[in-house]
Amino acid sequence: MGKYIGKRLLQMIPLLLGITFLVFLLLYIAPGDPAAKRLTSQGIAVTQEAIDHMREQMGLNRPFLVQYGDWLWNTLHLNLGDSYRDGLPVVQKLGNCIGNTVVLAVSSLLLSVLVAVPLGVLSAVRQDSVLDHVVRMLTFVGNSMPNFLISILLMYFLCIKLDLFPVIASGSVQGLAMPTIALAIPMMSRFIRQIRAEVLEEMGKDYVTGMAARGVKNNWILFRNVLHNTLPALITIVGLSIGTLMGGSVVIESIFSWPGLGKLVMDSITARDYPTIQGFVLLIAVIYVVINLLTDISYHLIDHRVELN
Repeated sequence: MGKYIGKRLLQMIPLLLGITFLVFLLLYIAPGDPAAKRLTSQGIAVTQEAIDHMREQMGLNRPFLVQYGDWLWNTLHLNLGDSYRDGLPVVQKLGNCIGNTVVLAVSSLLLSVLVAVPLGVLSAVRQDSVLDHVVRMLTFVGNSMPNFLISILLMYFLCIKLDLFPVIASGSVQGLAMPTIALAIPMMSRFIRQIRAEVLEEMGKDYVTGMAARGVKNNWILFRNVLHNTLPALITIVGLSIGTLMGGSVVIESIFSWPGLGKLVMDSITARDYPTIQGFVLLIAVIYVVINLLTDISYHLIDHRVELN
């Protein structure tokens, strides 16, 4: 196990280097000038002399590889630089927001699993019934609708018409409900379809037929054997969803003003705050890689026949 983890951690290095280099390059060649944007935000007249002076202060007048090398060296010392927007350390800004994003991701994931597992299993057990057709139709709709449209519909019906939740989340417990539901709807739709397919596949295998022929109760077969064998697939989609939630909640957090990483990076993109964007991408990349590693390890813990290579 230790050898496998060490191998995977070493494989992270070139992957993260490639991601950070690509992002740094894209931001370097992106149109617009962060120096001019910063002068405008400070109320300073934007002249060529002022822009040149600000670019020198921000280190933007140096060659690309020099800028990337300095950023990479500072990153290795846990220094992601200072924000162009307000001068605060990027590490501090990310640290202030990551807690809210984790809370939103975990609450959405829990809601999705609690709804998807029983509905997915029930839909598979009652295949081609009225319930199965209704569940499949709803999951198709939920999976095909974009997050922003779900958010607008929820905001209109639950906030404006029924007045059940506040429109602006603002970090409150009550405000957590709306972004949680908006994130959970497409995710639970995917979960239900995947769980239904996995359960149907397991129920069609010979060992299920053999156990039923020997008089084993259907509930025992379902909960003791079928669901256990579908755990790896469930862990896979849950693991991938965690990374997606951490990085993909940008639209939801912006719509509901939830003070998480998504809203932070959207504000940073608008302000051309490159150090914050680079820090966000690096953080999400590390989270993705770590979650994939933990997912692979969980396969071995659930079934020791699965080898770690």
